[in-house]
Amino acid sequence: MLFDMDGVLINSIPAVERVWRRWAIAHSFGPDEVVRLAHGRPSIATVRDLLPEADHEAENSIIEREEMADVAGVLPLPGAKELLSSLPPDRWAIVTSCTRPLAEVRIRAAGLPKPGFLLTSSDVKLGKPHPEPYIKAATHLGFSPADCVVVEDVPAGIRSGKESGARVIALRTTTPEIELHASEADWICNDLSSVVLIATNAGLKSVDLQLQIT
Repeated sequence: MLFDMDGVLINSIPAVERVWRRWAIAHSFGPDEVVRLAHGRPSIATVRDLLPEADHEAENSIIEREEMADVAGVLPLPGAKELLSSLPPDRWAIVTSCTRPLAEVRIRAAGLPKPGFLLTSSDVKLGKPHPEPYIKAATHLGFSPADCVVVEDVPAGIRSGKESGARVIALRTTTPEIELHASEADWICNDLSSVVLIATNAGLKSVDLQLQIT
């Protein structure tokens, strides 16, 4: 299983939106549009789109510092701790558009189990919605993406998972359901409390995890 982080495992949306709203106002952009654009993508990609002539690395560093400092209300989402704790450590990874330092801060703040493999925007050339993040994470775990299930909450991440060849569970934590359907998620549920590990078949690598999705 390959999990996005924000909006899937962790409720960091209030903190993310506070930072991006402040940044948008400082640059005379509409906060709502900037927040919508920023969800589920590497922050530097949003900076490049909105400020093509700026020092992108410098702007991104400002955003990252503010996000690392603002962890108020960063909490695990329903079912996240329980599902991660039930999975074999070598059968799941976190695949996030955050940088590694920010991801590590949020995982600690939410009290989640430390992943055996954490893939961040620092580890790929092309971020979501490109399939590279999920292809790379599946390969690290020793699987084909077709043998993996991705869990996402926004269209960019869903498209990344689908284009990698994986099946995708979409959560209704962030995005209107009509957009989740339009992104062609295989399953849609409220949160990870609807996903339960019911069996582990040792030695049958392609069907190692059996899940119940309600």
